[in-house]
Amino acid sequence: MKILVTGGAGFIGSHFVRYWLDKHRGDRIVNFDKLTYAGNLGNLKDVRKSPRHVFIRGDIKSVGQVRKALKGVDAVINFAAETHVDRSLLDASDFIQTNVQGTYTIVNAARESGVKRFLHVSTDEVYGSVLRGKTPEGHPLNPSSPYAASKASSDHMVMTQWITYGYPAMVTRCTNNYGPFQYPEKFLPLFITNALEGMPLPLYGRGLNVRNWIHVLDHCEALDLVLRKGRPGEIYNAAGEKEWKNIDVAKFILKRLNRPTSLLNFVKDRPGHDFRYAPDMTKIRRELGWRPRRPFDRGLIELIEWYRANESWWKPIKTQNPAFKKYYAEQYAKRLKN
Repeated sequence: MKILVTGGAGFIGSHFVRYWLDKHRGDRIVNFDKLTYAGNLGNLKDVRKSPRHVFIRGDIKSVGQVRKALKGVDAVINFAAETHVDRSLLDASDFIQTNVQGTYTIVNAARESGVKRFLHVSTDEVYGSVLRGKTPEGHPLNPSSPYAASKASSDHMVMTQWITYGYPAMVTRCTNNYGPFQYPEKFLPLFITNALEGMPLPLYGRGLNVRNWIHVLDHCEALDLVLRKGRPGEIYNAAGEKEWKNIDVAKFILKRLNRPTSLLNFVKDRPGHDFRYAPDMTKIRRELGWRPRRPFDRGLIELIEWYRANESWWKPIKTQNPAFKKYYAEQYAKRLKN
């Protein structure tokens, strides 16, 4: 089988590329990525020379580039997206263009090209904040940020291909991923690397917001099952099995690195900050037999040690990457004064 992976140089996408090449030894991957600030070919150095992996630099908003990449492809999995909530609060235009227009371009071109299966990777943030209970796949969408709104729109773009044309498209909605090679503007790598550097950990509000964490390889296993065995036209939630308050995660990191809790810096909460996400995983367990295998506390220890041992990967991003330095200066440094 030949698979087109969009956004395959990003955090989750690069893990999926390596996972699939290892798991499915007879398959080939076309890796299609624009290489924006969060795309990093260094994430793929161990597979770049594989004869079963071809990298194409391209933009999912470009019909011509997409159609060329789709030649001979049997299935598509779409990771390509702008994903950081805080950036969407500063300027949502890239999120609308990439997440909405880009998703429409790739799924429409896949249908017209006769690609047999299409999987769109989305987020549980489309459901909005959930104070009690769980959110099944049919729960009304109630996004609270421009990022989540753009992903909800992209989900609809994909599902209409099934509803209107009968095209075998599917959607997954997953909780917060964690693992190696995650861009250090995100919660866990930012807090871990800041703690390693003895810098403040900027915790929103009182740190009581609740999140559900899933290891990126558990997510890859779920995506594998959905892509191969999921029912066309269906949406599948995927999540970890334990909820953590943000402040407890921050304290766990500080304790593991033997850093003082005085590094916790409570900053002004962001607008529309969802308090809790809680996707219901009944469908994916019942239909595909999937559940996560890696406990978060053990996985977090492994992640902390990975960032400790791989300073050569993250340090240049934080000190030399203009996109990160500009964003950090505008966003976090300003909020540390509050």
